[in-house]
Amino acid sequence: MSAVDLLCIGEPMLEFNQSAKDDQSRPLYLEGHGGDTSNAAIAAARAGAKSGYITAIGQDAPGQSFMDLWAREGVDTATVLRKPDAPTAVYFVKHGPQGHEFTFYRSNSAAARFTPEDVPVEAIRAAKILHVSGISQAISTSACDACFRAIEVAKEAGVKVSYDTNLRRALWPLPRARAIMHAAIASADIALPSLDDATFLTGLEDPDAIADFYLKLSPLVLLKLGKDGSMVATREGRTRIPGRKVKAVDATGAGDTFAGNFLARILAGDSAEDAALYANAAAALATTGYGAVAPMPRPDAVRALLDS
Repeated sequence: MSAVDLLCIGEPMLEFNQSAKDDQSRPLYLEGHGGDTSNAAIAAARAGAKSGYITAIGQDAPGQSFMDLWAREGVDTATVLRKPDAPTAVYFVKHGPQGHEFTFYRSNSAAARFTPEDVPVEAIRAAKILHVSGISQAISTSACDACFRAIEVAKEAGVKVSYDTNLRRALWPLPRARAIMHAAIASADIALPSLDDATFLTGLEDPDAIADFYLKLSPLVLLKLGKDGSMVATREGRTRIPGRKVKAVDATGAGDTFAGNFLARILAGDSAEDAALYANAAAALATTGYGAVAPMPRPDAVRALLDS
């Protein structure tokens, strides 16, 4: 495969989503693929970017399922490590009266054992953007340190760093999440917080106040506002990009779709505003189907929505 422009780092997780019950009322599960930065790499590839993934997975069936997925989607796997002594993370989704119930099996996964020594230095130096998330750092101390090492390598080489908060409060205490994420964003060229995440992380609720906060750390802030679109903020000004109205059925992976498409369009030479306009439409379309990967749109669908 040709040189990779966008490298994403993090943890893929094989998903088993309860879809129905059999004639004896036993739950049946549909296999799928999750993992925020893997989703972003796939979304970027569908948008036309040369993307790759940095992670570790097991020498197991779930790991092979991801290798097959990335091959189908055109995501470069030269920086994917296969570990014979550690499993690929998996999770189960059940649907009960209280909504989605998640059960995760990720402790001591291959991705959680990723260390700074595993960071592919030369591959990062050859890329144009490194994309990291809060989940990438939350899964273990060594993975957190590895992400900081990857960011350090990128900065030294003049490679831009993108950071998506993707706060998962069950993974770590909020004070630690806040300290780690904000330290990482201070080294990022592009910050991609969501409004919900930022409210927890900063204690602020007003989008402009949140943008002011993150602009003290990073020169470009893309504040994701869900169905209300997004805000592009720099130290020179800010622009609200309205959301696109669609028949949404499942928001899983919509933020990752936004991130991947935004970075793909930045790599293609778009301005931040034009890239956000495109990413908004892509994220909206991603909510019209079920799961994280299957409904991610390709450029023709995004352009059609933008032209409508």
